[in-house]
Amino acid sequence: MTDRTVQGQPGGLPMMLKAALPVLPGVNLLPGVARHGTELPDLVLRREGVAVDPAHVAAYARVCGFEPSQVLPVTYPHMLAFGLHMGIMTDRSFPFPAIGTVHLGNAITSHRPLAPTERLDVSATARDLRPHPKGRVFDLVTEVSADGERVWESTSTYLRVGRGEEGARVEGEPFDVVRGTGLTWRLPGDLGRRYAAVSGDHNPIHLYPLTARAFGFKRQIAHGMWSKARCVAAFANRLGDASRVEVEFKKPVFLPGSVAFGSRTAEDGLDFSLTDPRSGKPHLVGRARRL
Repeated sequence: MTDRTVQGQPGGLPMMLKAALPVLPGVNLLPGVARHGTELPDLVLRREGVAVDPAHVAAYARVCGFEPSQVLPVTYPHMLAFGLHMGIMTDRSFPFPAIGTVHLGNAITSHRPLAPTERLDVSATARDLRPHPKGRVFDLVTEVSADGERVWESTSTYLRVGRGEEGARVEGEPFDVVRGTGLTWRLPGDLGRRYAAVSGDHNPIHLYPLTARAFGFKRQIAHGMWSKARCVAAFANRLGDASRVEVEFKKPVFLPGSVAFGSRTAEDGLDFSLTDPRSGKPHLVGRARRL
C-alpha cells in the first residue's frame, strides 16, 4: 500500500485540467496521460491537522442553504476531501479518466457534531471495483478523525461507463421517490460556478452551456453533492447528533431550472427526494436516519 500525506488543499483548476487530459483526443495517447490497467491502486491520500476556515464554511453554507450554526454542516467535510478524491483519480496508477466518471450516489455517516475549531485528519482511498450492467463501479471512501477518534465517514460510488456485465447485481436497498411536498427551488444559471468556487469542483459540465455541451449535455448541470447538501439543509435540525444520510443521483438538474423537494417522516428519520416539478421524475432520492 502507498500511503501519502498531502500538504495544503489539493485541487483547483490545475488539477481539473489534469483530470481532463485523458479524455482529449490525441492527448489521451501520450505517455503518462493514457490510462491503462484494470485494478484500482492501493493508494491512500491524507491531510493531517486540517484547520477549518470559518469564512469558507460560511460561503459553503450560503450556497447550499444552511442556516448559521455553531457546528459544521454535516455535508461540509466533503469539501476537505474533494482534493484527495481528485488526487486519487488523477494519479498515474488510476485506471480511468476522472472526467466522464458518473457519480451514482453518496452515503455520509456523522458520528457526532463537528466544531469549526477542531483540527481534523482526512484520508481517502478507492475501493471495491466491481461489475455493473452499464460498466464498472467503484467507491471513494473518506474518513475524518479528530484526536484519533473517527468522527465522520463517506462513501461515494462512481460508474465508469463501458462494457457492462449482463446480470450484474446493482447493490443496495431501493429508495422510494417522495413527490414534492410544497417546496420548489428555482436554481440560477450560475449555481454550478458558485458551488465550484467553494468546492473546488470545476468540472466543465457544471459551469457553462458551451463547456457542458462539449461533454454531451444540452447545458450545464448542478453538482450532485450540492443537490444533496441543499436537501440536508432543509431538514438539518431533525438529524440529531449522529446520523447517516444516503442518496442516489438520478436525472441531471439542468441550470437554470427548478426542482421540487419532498420529504416524509420515517422511523428514526425521513425519506426525501428532489424531483422535476412538472413530470415528477426524480433527480435525487435519499434517506436520513438518526443513529
